Parts: sequence; C-alpha cells; structure tokens
Amino acid sequence: MRRLVVIAVLLGCCLVLLGSALWPAPLVFGVAAVASYAAEYAAPRLARRAVEVLARVHLGATMRFAARETAALLLVARTGGTDSGWFVALAAGMFGIHGMRAAHSGLALRLRQTLAHLPVTTRNLDVSALRLPKPAPGWLRDPRGTRFLYLDALPVLGAVWGAAVACRGAAVALALGAAGTLALLPYVRRVRPLADHARVLEVVGERVAAYRPEVILYFSGATAAAYQARMWLPVLERIDRRAIVVLRERGMARHLEPSSLPMVCIPSAADLMSFRALFSAKLCLYVSNVGRNVHMLRIPTLRSAFLNHGDSDKEASFNPFSRVYDEVWVAGPAGRERYRRAKVGVRDENIHEVGRPQLQGISTEGPGLPYRTVLYAPTWEGWNDDLFHTSLMTMGPRIVRALLDHDPPLRVIYKPHPLTGHRDRAALRAHRRIVAMIEAVELARSKARHPSRPQEAGTPVRHLVVTGPEPHLYACFNQCDLLISDISSVVTDFLASEKPYAVTNVAGLPPHAFHERYPSTEAGVLLDESLAGLAELLDGEDTLAGARIKLRSHLLGPEYPDAMTRFNAAVERVIAGS
Repeated sequence: MRRLVVIAVLLGCCLVLLGSALWPAPLVFGVAAVASYAAEYAAPRLARRAVEVLARVHLGATMRFAARETAALLLVARTGGTDSGWFVALAAGMFGIHGMRAAHSGLALRLRQTLAHLPVTTRNLDVSALRLPKPAPGWLRDPRGTRFLYLDALPVLGAVWGAAVACRGAAVALALGAAGTLALLPYVRRVRPLADHARVLEVVGERVAAYRPEVILYFSGATAAAYQARMWLPVLERIDRRAIVVLRERGMARHLEPSSLPMVCIPSAADLMSFRALFSAKLCLYVSNVGRNVHMLRIPTLRSAFLNHGDSDKEASFNPFSRVYDEVWVAGPAGRERYRRAKVGVRDENIHEVGRPQLQGISTEGPGLPYRTVLYAPTWEGWNDDLFHTSLMTMGPRIVRALLDHDPPLRVIYKPHPLTGHRDRAALRAHRRIVAMIEAVELARSKARHPSRPQEAGTPVRHLVVTGPEPHLYACFNQCDLLISDISSVVTDFLASEKPYAVTNVAGLPPHAFHERYPSTEAGVLLDESLAGLAELLDGEDTLAGARIKLRSHLLGPEYPDAMTRFNAAVERVIAGS
C-alpha cells in the first residue's frame, strides 16, 4: 500500500505541475513543486521499492527532476513568452545544472574506481608510504549525484515569480554545483598515485616482508561465510609464530572481528602468486574448500594444512578435496576415523589431531538463573540435498512453539546459521516465522507488564534472537542449560560444555543407524518429526552425563595437554621440519 501511495504522489505531482504550467497557475505550480520535492526526498526512506519500480520503467530520479524543470520552462513560456533572453538563459541554466552533475559524477566515479581496484588492501600494517588520503565526505563522493539534482529547486520555484527570478535561481544553483565539483578535485588528485598498481604492490610487499610472516591463514568466500575465518583469529594471535591473514574478496576485512593480526587482501590470482613477501612463510592454513584455494596451493614453498571451520559429522568434514592438502588437522580421534571410513584418499599419516583451541572459554556450568535456558541453533540447508541437515523447515517452528509454551517457562535463545536461506527460500520463510513467534511473545509480555509493577521473581528474562556475529555462538553456549541443534559442528563444540543436548533426525533414520552414521549424536537425545524426545530433554532425568564426557574426548581430543598447546605444537612441527 505504501508503495502505491508513493508512486501516486510522485506521478500525481508531476501531472499537477504540467497542468498548472499550461493553465498557467503559478501559485498552484509552487505548491505542487514543494510537495513534489518533499515526496522525492521522503520516497527512498519510506518506500525504496517504489523508487526502484519507477526506475525500472524509465521514471527514475533524473527523469522526474527533468520533468519538473520542463514544467518550469513551460510556466515561464506561458506567463512571459519565449522571446525574451530570460527564457533562453533559464533553459541554458537547466542544462548547465545537469552538465555540472555529469562532471561531478565523472570525478566521483574516478575516485571510487581508483580506490575500489587497488591491487592489495591491508589492515594492521603500516602503509603510510602510500599516503592514503582521508576519504571524501559520503555525499561528495557519491557518483549518483542525487543531491546535485535538488539544486534545480531554485530555478523551478523561482519560475513562480517569473523568468528573471528563475534565472537568478539557476545561476546560484550552477555556482553551488561548481563548488561541489571543484571540492572533489583535491581528493581525485591525491589518489592518482594509487593507480600505479606496481608501486602499491611494492610498498605493501616491503611492509609484509619486514614483518616476516611464518604462518598464513587463507580465506576466500562470501561475506556470510566470514565466520569460518573469524573463529580462528584469536587462536592464531596466541601461537608462538608470526601469523598473517590473506583474504581474496574486497571488503572482507570489515566482516572479521577486531584482531591484532596483519591482514592483506589480494583479489588477483596473478598478484597473489607473485607476491614474494609471503614466501617467507612455511605454513598456510585453510578453513574452507573453495576453488580459489588453488592460487595459494600453487606456491611450492608453502606447506598446506586444512583446518576446516568446524569439526562435525557433516560430509564437508571428510570432503575428497581435502586430499590436495599436505596435512589435514582435526580436533580428535573422531575426525581421523571419519576420513578413514570415508576412504576419500586422505592418508592416515597426514591427519593430525590438534583439538579445538577456540573452546577453552566454554563453561561447564549453566548460567545459574532461576529458570532454564534452551539454545536452538539449527544449521543451514547445505549446498545440495546430500548436505541437507537443517530442521528449520520441518521442525523449527514447532520446536520453538513447544519451548515457548513449556511449563515451567523457559528462556529461548534462537541462533540460526549465518547462511540460512542461501540455497532454499523455504528455510528463510521458516526462520521469519520463528522470529515472528518470539517477537509476538515478547510483545504480549511487555503489554501485560505494567511499568509500575516490579518484575516477579523467577520470571524469565526476554527471549533472544541472534542473527549477527554478537553474541558469539560460544557466548550463547555459556548462557544456556540445554541445546537443540542439527548435524553440525555446533553439536561437537557444545560437548565442551558437557551440558545436555538434543539432535534432530531430519532424515528419519532408525536410532541405531542414525547414531552409527553420526557419532556426535551418541550422547544426546534424538528428535524426530514427532518431537517425542523433546519431553525427555526438557523434563526427563539426565542419564547421559557420563556418555557426554566420554564422547567429548573422542570428538575433541584429550583434556591434557590442552588444545592450544597441541595446536601450537603442530605449527612448530611443520615450521621446524621445513
């Protein structure tokens, strides 16, 4: 409805402007012009989709502003004629405003393209020798130049009082446009040296060479998958060797948490393979199997090790692609057994158990609140049907509904996988249903609670929906008493807490076959389509505590020496043997 209203107002104002100009009715024209500019300003903020629809049918912002200018010229022609020099001057001024906008857009595009196509960008490296300029204000460097279009309000509104006033308005608009265009010139001039790609690579290479990296964490992927690299940053900060992060997608560093590690982003394969400053490193760690890994794997002096971004029973944890790496690092004996059973060509002597150092901060105690907290953390739908393990579409809303309706009350933390809905929109729809359910409960609770009435003891705190990087998954572990999840590394990592958990049986396998295929589920409650096991998890006696401790060692390795010590020892072994 809002979209239709916005479209009607924008187009209706243009028709009124045209009619009042031809009549002519200057006062009506002025009122319609003010309303038109107000609607133009509000439309992108209130109904962006409506603006996009208009642009697709060739009624975009430039066309609408040109229509107002044409109406202003018609008004001047009808009220004062076209024989005077004022009319010609006004028409020239209108064209001049668009010419000034074009000049500004050209400079802004030049600025953006120079900065966007740098051969390498950095974080936590001193590249002051490049003399990177301070960024221009956002409105000034925007190549769309929409703000320049609003300058035509001066001659358009001036047309109400005649051609002379309109011409003076056009002159002021041209002066302001010229000032904005000239203000951008210094920024364009300062970035000109950055167009010398060889020089940029040389300067950054010198800084990386001075750092002398020994270990590389390599990552390439979509921004939604940034968590795969993010989880390893604190670990590499703690090793005894100098580590650096190599990224391939522009802007990816913005999606990684604050870290002291130096980072370089090198999008071009040719630039990466010739970036000799990285050749001092002896070990490169990979967190995902993507095609662009091959560019780094071609560097012969680097020993490669696959870390993965989680240790689970998913097929991704024994992918045949893993045999391209010199080594595969897994958390515990279960990881080794997966590769052994799968027979995908990874030799047993190339598999090394290094633990999961990220899990050291996970508490084995619950949050200690007067009510229990349940974390529902479903996985995503996978790249294909063979990797489909999510419970979102088939069980998710019913699981959350049961948790919200449970007596005694429970607190629910809902944290879906970052890639939810990436392949199947049905998963996204189920996610939105769950969010709506939780929000409805919170809204009803807030309405029922009078502001002057103190919260009763034992009343659950508000439920939590986590769709961003914070709070971190492991922080959610520490805030909950129970976990419900799917086949994923979430289950394996949660075992570090030794708390009860349930796993969904999306495939509907018999219990013995399910446990045999997915060993990480052996110490958890099984949830099938009927959700019959939910009552056992929430209300039954915990009889699996001992099984969880035993399974923890099998999946994550021994408690002593700790995982950080084992991981660091693996790094030292590789570097010492190079």
